[in-house]
Amino acid sequence: MTGTAMRHRIPDQPAGRFSEAWRFCVGTGRIELALRRDYQDSLALLQREIGFRYIRGHGLLSDGMGVHRPYEWEGARHVHHSFTYVDQVVDAYLELGIRPFLELGFMPGELASGDQTVFWWRGNVTPPRSHKEWAGLVRATLTHLVDRYGIDEVRTWPIEVWNEPNLKAFWQDADESAYHRLYEVTAQAVKEVDASLQVGGPAISPGSDEWMVRFAEFAEQREVPVDFVSRHAYTSGPTQQVPFGVHQTLAPAGRLLEQFATPRRQLQGTRFADVPVHITEFNSSYRPDNPIHDTAFHAAYLAPVLAAGGDLVDSFSYWTFSDMFEEVGPPTALFHGGFGLLTHRQVKKPTYHLYAFMARMGQELLARGDDHLVTRHADGRITVLAWAPVDPTGETAGPDRHTLRLSVPVGTRPRGEAFVRRSTVDEEHGNAYTAWRHMGSPRSPRLEQLDVLHEAAEPGRRHLRVPVEGGRADLDLTLARHEVTLVEVTPLDDETPSWWDERRLLGREEPR
Repeated sequence: MTGTAMRHRIPDQPAGRFSEAWRFCVGTGRIELALRRDYQDSLALLQREIGFRYIRGHGLLSDGMGVHRPYEWEGARHVHHSFTYVDQVVDAYLELGIRPFLELGFMPGELASGDQTVFWWRGNVTPPRSHKEWAGLVRATLTHLVDRYGIDEVRTWPIEVWNEPNLKAFWQDADESAYHRLYEVTAQAVKEVDASLQVGGPAISPGSDEWMVRFAEFAEQREVPVDFVSRHAYTSGPTQQVPFGVHQTLAPAGRLLEQFATPRRQLQGTRFADVPVHITEFNSSYRPDNPIHDTAFHAAYLAPVLAAGGDLVDSFSYWTFSDMFEEVGPPTALFHGGFGLLTHRQVKKPTYHLYAFMARMGQELLARGDDHLVTRHADGRITVLAWAPVDPTGETAGPDRHTLRLSVPVGTRPRGEAFVRRSTVDEEHGNAYTAWRHMGSPRSPRLEQLDVLHEAAEPGRRHLRVPVEGGRADLDLTLARHEVTLVEVTPLDDETPSWWDERRLLGREEPR
């Protein structure tokens, strides 16, 4: 049903500058994957249409990158540090206009104190058997990066110590004191390379919020450098296993914003109260095989988070940009519930379009509501992001129609017309997942099927004129279920010749 809606009068004067915390960083599968063609093709598309600033992933120091290379010579142990793959990865990132958000981990096998690993690709998650050798590895890596890319460049790269040490799967026994020791040794090694390099942590997962409090207490007591703090945010419940996938309940998307706000609240009254807060991973589900990630529902679910998250943190990094991701093994089908904004072969998902729409928003924030975000560009264009409400419980499909009525300021002319461009993603438009399901869910689509999916992944588009009265235009938007829409309103200078008459297109005589 379509409900009635009051008209929202959007103010002429901006409420402030719209934060770009939503695109400060994006996540990736282990960075070794950046050596692959499909990965680089996907990242190039992402950067052309969205333009993230930083990229963060696991595995910089894992064995697959081949950095830590110990050897025996003349009866003594030595360590050679090799940066062949690191250079190729970072070069590729910088060429595509994105910088690394360095996560230091996991433990090289020859330096590890144990054999516990995580993921299909077996990242070692045990403490170093020699903190001195670990510090040497950190110093050597950062010294090399400074030598290759320059200190002014590397100073802009945040350096995060480990990943989710509060979980036993990611840090042996979730040993807090062992993590504090690792952090202290690592931070000191970073600062020995250059005191202005940015180091931080503890990169905790949801559910162990007191870790942040104790981390701050430890760092204060030991006078350990902390230039930023980081944590992760997810809203999914326990897993319900199916072959090669899971289903999970979801909390309302507002819970993500609550998690974003937690570090600032916890750090009040400490010397870290004003340091940057980075959410270095966020999503609905924490699983890379949950089909919810592929849906239009997901885009509408996350829209209010992207609209408001920048009020709470300095960055919040979507996990991840591509389905080139192998934590539970290589994907078993093109659509498999992967984290990515893009599938393999660069098929865009609805949530990709949410980000692409955000990239077309203006710099001035005019208004924000439960179902809309309105901004203005420097040239006077108005951009409206609107989304239909969703039911995260799954008990209902959500409303089949949602009405939004806006009155927006358009230029300085009291009367005239405006050009409106509307781009839409919903269950049928900009939704390759729906097309893939209709074609029988082919696990490895043929080339002609991929062409159909790329076509189906493009948003629906409409163009029209609306009248401007009193310097304002009225927009009456009806959104379908799970729709996210971008409306761009531009003042119109009509250059139609005086002799033009649509009624004469078929050669009829001039009307009397």
